[in-house]
Amino acid sequence: MAITKEKIIDQITVVEDGTVLYREATKIIEDGVILTKTYHRTSLEPGVDLSDQPANVVAICQVSWTPEVIAAYQEKMAKINQAMQQGI
Repeated sequence: MAITKEKIIDQITVVEDGTVLYREATKIIEDGVILTKTYHRTSLEPGVDLSDQPANVVAICQVSWTPEVIAAYQEKMAKINQAMQQGI
């Protein structure tokens, strides 16, 4: 009876504003049979530090986050922050 724990990135999605969403699945497996499976989701905003992220997620971010995408995202967030400060 061998029990193993496996973690994999099983979903990576890029949404319209450039935000990258990914899901990590953790499986507990006994003799080839999955006993449990849990998920952890993470979102990354364009331009954030990627130093602690999985390599396959970093690769998607590097392709998706052009300078134009990062600038548009930062502009969008600045407008949202301004609106919140004004109580709109």
